[in-house]
Amino acid sequence: MVNKNKRGIKLNIAEWLIRWETILFFIFILVIVINSRLSPYFLNYVNIMNTTFNFTEKAIIALPMIFVIICGDIDISVASIIALSSVFMGLASTFGVQTGGLILIGCGTGILAGLFNGIIITRLKVPAIAVTIGSMSLFRGIAYVILGDKAFTKYPSSFAFWGQGYLHNTRIPFQLLLFVILALIFGLILHKTTLGRKLYAIGNNPTAARFSGIPVHNIRLLNFILVGFCSGIASLLLTSRIGSTRPNIADGWELEIITTVVLGGVAISGGKGNLWGVIISIFLLGFLRFGMGLVNVPGKVMNIVSGFLLIIAILLPEFIRNIRGKILLGKETIKGGYKDETSSL
Repeated sequence: MVNKNKRGIKLNIAEWLIRWETILFFIFILVIVINSRLSPYFLNYVNIMNTTFNFTEKAIIALPMIFVIICGDIDISVASIIALSSVFMGLASTFGVQTGGLILIGCGTGILAGLFNGIIITRLKVPAIAVTIGSMSLFRGIAYVILGDKAFTKYPSSFAFWGQGYLHNTRIPFQLLLFVILALIFGLILHKTTLGRKLYAIGNNPTAARFSGIPVHNIRLLNFILVGFCSGIASLLLTSRIGSTRPNIADGWELEIITTVVLGGVAISGGKGNLWGVIISIFLLGFLRFGMGLVNVPGKVMNIVSGFLLIIAILLPEFIRNIRGKILLGKETIKGGYKDETSSL
């Protein structure tokens, strides 16, 4: 009996060690150790806080993207929504609109763009990838038509705080605080509410979910609206941080955001994943790029590393599931042993 208890504990530890989130966490620690050895500036508190400016905007969009991908959809128009929102904020600013109005315009534009995507996808039943490829070109095209090769650079002085400000008397960026608040909200929704359970049900089998009374189309529509809203927030932060609007703003961000979510363990086929893996993935990729930047690694090499991690993220979970299946089989064998032992008494 004692030996079987020990074996059960070992199997529990082994199952925990092969969880994707655990593997990601160990990789994250390894990245910190290696980067701290390569550069004495990596663990500098001010540098670490400042580098979060480079990925919190993408991280904010990654939160609702978790919902979208868990439901089996995808949205590759997010970077273009950022551009569209930024252009309308810049246009409004030239007419004298102040910070409060710019915030409403940026977020409102994002919501409308997400609503546009969601209605076509859910009401006209067009695949999400086809719709968002089209809207990616549409939204970016509108930005280029309005701006051409020009830029909006005149924004109110109070607008700068949203993308550049720190919490009072600290070096903690306001952006980082906003991300933490949103991550808590999305985490609670995903893991502690019936809506979260419905998201997984839709991703695993949308037909069965519909027959069980889940409003599949309405939830999917809500997902795209949330992505649009968070893209509007990201546009607000990014425009404020760089102090200007150009039509190529946030170019290529859609792939980085999807990479972050998939690397965090959210299955691209839907139905699997959690927030905590994506949180680790966000900081892993952010600090990896920060460390490579400190030692002057070219941006193209950074993209190769990110692409390699994405491939690993797609292939490795299947291997892990096979191992976990063997571990669970071992647990069942132990339980069966207990039953046999008990029945013989």
